Parts: sequence; structure tokens; C-alpha cells
Amino acid sequence: MEFGLLYEWQMPQGISRADESASFLQMQEQIKFAESVGFKSIWSVEHHFLESFSHASAPEVLLSWAAANTTTMRIGHGVRLLPYPYNHPIRAAEQAATLDLLSQGRLEFGSGRSATAAELGGFGIDPAQTREMWRESLDLIIKAWTNHTVEHEGKYFKQVPRPMVPKPLQDPHPPLWMSCTSPESHEVAGALGLGLLSFTLALDFREVAHRIAKYRERIKTADPIGKFVNNQTAVFTMAHCAETNELARERAEKGVMQYQHDQIELLCSLLPEIKEGSSYDYYERFVGVDYDKFTYDHLERKEMILVGDPDRCIQLAKKYEEMGVDRLLLFVQYKDMPHEHTMDALRLFGEEVLPAFGQA
Repeated sequence: MEFGLLYEWQMPQGISRADESASFLQMQEQIKFAESVGFKSIWSVEHHFLESFSHASAPEVLLSWAAANTTTMRIGHGVRLLPYPYNHPIRAAEQAATLDLLSQGRLEFGSGRSATAAELGGFGIDPAQTREMWRESLDLIIKAWTNHTVEHEGKYFKQVPRPMVPKPLQDPHPPLWMSCTSPESHEVAGALGLGLLSFTLALDFREVAHRIAKYRERIKTADPIGKFVNNQTAVFTMAHCAETNELARERAEKGVMQYQHDQIELLCSLLPEIKEGSSYDYYERFVGVDYDKFTYDHLERKEMILVGDPDRCIQLAKKYEEMGVDRLLLFVQYKDMPHEHTMDALRLFGEEVLPAFGQA
């Protein structure tokens, strides 16, 4: 199992422009350091209008900077939002191909459709159309990467014949991944032969293992949307490593709980706007969460987070490896965590945790 990082590019509330610039550069410093201690990939989300929670509105720029400051890490869109007008598929194809060329073939292309009222409403996107639009957009992107001349006539996009440049370095195209949160979406990824980016929230190991098993079974009979099947699984988890369990909790508890609360609020924000039978109705499970019970102790007891000293982090990560996870993506950059604490955590992961998995 390989270790990677997933960045939301979080910022403190009310941050100044100068401090925001400094924070972006600190995060790039974290990524460069992470490569030096053994992390194999860096992934960026894409979000819009989510002040403080995520300032990743231009992931192609953030990832280009990360690629320029690293030499071996895989560079991942985790994920590119494909419903239009977030990104037109031709522009997404051009940008991704250029990034693959500049990074010397290190791009991993994950895609998704978005799940918050602030973002979908901000761009005037009908939630009922996002899955169909995502599928058609991805089809067009693959055409653009694999044909000299791209043309398309579909429900949402019409493209007159034009030569498509540039093409990605990876031939026929970079590995394709899909963002998955609901049990259904894990099977959709398998059916389409896409790598699994399991961005689950508040699930215990047993449920994560169940979803991965469903994906592995479904991908055996995949009809790949791309030119090859990408049978890989990546799972996201909130993480922090410190010298002692007590210090790890002291440093991470506020960030972990704020992230959980923010995510639940954002996911529930879409529910009043969706129609019955929508593919977003999975998020109804988060309505009415009892925060008196949904505590840090609960998350720790259910092993839903990877926070602790090196021994505990190894113990928890081994459980992901045992269930067949190929890449464990750690979220380590919390909006109010000092840069030095994040760097300490990365150092300990590199020195103490990754060697237990044959990485250093």
C-alpha cells in the first residue's frame, strides 16, 4: 500500500490576501517535503465558493506548482468537476494533457460531479443532470486525448471537428479515477473500469471494506469508459501523527471535528433542492446528526480517523492494507493547524510509519 496526500487547501476564516499567499506556499513546502520522506502522490480537490473550507478553485494551477516542485510524486486531480459550466470538457482535456506533459507523465485524472448547494447553485447547475453530464463530459475528454480530430454530438455538448492539442504524455491517456461517496457510486466506478477514490465520511473499517469488495467484484466485468481498466483503490482519511497519542489528539482534535461538521453541513445543504430518487439522496443519512454523540471519542473508538503516535498510526494503516487498499490518502492540512505541526506530522509519518509498509 502506498501513501499519498489529499489537499483541500484550507484557510483560516477571514484570512488576509498576504497570509493566503503565504499559506499556499507553505502547503507547497509541505508537499515537497512529503515527497522527500516517501509519500508517493499528491491529490487536489476542486471546490468553489467554500470560504475557509477549501480554496481549491484552480486545482490545475495548484497541481502544476506541485509538479514543478517535485520529481517522482504522482499528481492527482481528486477530483476535476465535470458538470458544465464548472469546466468545459475540451478545456479540461487541454489543461490535463498539458499538466501531464509538464510533469513528465505523472498525472492521475480523477473526476466527479460536486455535491453542495453553494457550488451547484453558484454555477446554475441542475443537480438532477450532474451524473449524465459528468459521464458525457468524460467521454468527450477521452475522445480529445485519443483522437487527432475531436468531434462530438451529445445531449449536453456539441463539438465541431477540430484538431486536439496537446495530447497527454501517457499513452493512450492518464489513469482515470472516480470520486465515490455512496455505496452505489462505488459500483458505478467498477462498472466503468475507473479507479476508486473512496471519499467516505464517518464510516468504520467494516463498511469501507464492504464497499471496496463490491467495487472489486464489479470491476471484474467492467465495460471501461476509457481505453483500459484502472483496477486501483484509494481511500481518504483524516490523519495526524505526533510523538504521543495525547499530543496527536491535542493538535488534531479541533481540525478533525471542524472538518466533519463542515462536511456534513455542506452535504446536507443540497437536500432541499434535489428531487425524489436523485442520486444524491444518500446524503440524507447525515440529516439530524447528534453532535453530542458524534464526538472525537466516537471517531477514535470507531477507528474512523488515523490520529496517534507512530505505533497507533501503523496499526490503523495496516487495517486499510489488509482490506486491499492500494493507496491511502492522508488529509493532514487543517485550516487552523500551524504549519510546523503539519510538517512534524509528515516527518514522523516518513520516518516511523511509511517504513513499516516498505516505503522510505
